[in-house]
Amino acid sequence: MRRMNFIVGIIIFFVSCVQPEEAVIPIENAEILTSRTIVIEQQIGNQIVNRSVVIQASATMDSSKQYPLVYAFHGRGGKNTQWQNTLRRFTENGDFIGVYPQGYLNSWNLGAEPSTADDIAFVDAIISSLNSYTNIDRGKIYAIGISNGSGMVNKLAANTSHFNAIAAVASQLITSIDITNQTNSLSVFQINGAQDDVIPIGGGDRLGHTFYDAYASAKKWAIQFGCNTQPEQTSSNGNTAYTFSGCSNDVLVKYLRVENAGHNIPQSYPQLWDTIWDFFQ
Repeated sequence: MRRMNFIVGIIIFFVSCVQPEEAVIPIENAEILTSRTIVIEQQIGNQIVNRSVVIQASATMDSSKQYPLVYAFHGRGGKNTQWQNTLRRFTENGDFIGVYPQGYLNSWNLGAEPSTADDIAFVDAIISSLNSYTNIDRGKIYAIGISNGSGMVNKLAANTSHFNAIAAVASQLITSIDITNQTNSLSVFQINGAQDDVIPIGGGDRLGHTFYDAYASAKKWAIQFGCNTQPEQTSSNGNTAYTFSGCSNDVLVKYLRVENAGHNIPQSYPQLWDTIWDFFQ
């Protein structure tokens, strides 16, 4: 059992395009997941902390349809609300329902961050809280992380079976994340900026962590899942993609090196979110 204790109860707010309404709806009475903010209470140290999770969905949900879920994890110092604009066109089109958790102290606990929260237990609680909804396609649950959030999705991929695929943006594996024979097979898309001066693409010590070389990180996933270790290499607009195919359980490992990008990859590669959604599909 996890040491973190979750207090039963989810506070749900329906979300409009501008501000959440203040009506509280018991989760057991809700069948269709729509836009709202849920608050999960988690014990962190000696205190109970309210942690928000923004749910973003199309305003015209089809109650007979099951939608993919895309969890998105912000970077250190970020907010979950930033994803609302970033991924809005996908959720408004009904491509997927967005699930945006908030990191404690605006960070994800990988061992060197301000947060001491058990974030795996936090995500476990989010997953459990959404189990009763009938409009979720449980065979299509994905996660995006950027920077510190990228490290979090790597940690979740290594230690849980929640996701069918992840996209790790602007970070690679750190040595403290153990990929073992117990790690669930899933597709992995890693994207790094070649000019990143925050997290070194060549690996090394930074921000309290030891990072793998970016290419070696992707290859580590490929070896774990029995992929071909000689990837197909393709170039487009000066950027290089390495695709490790032939993996067990029909998963895929891909690494995209964006040559002119630094740590803020979307600024230099604005098609990033479309590329990730194409990979998930």
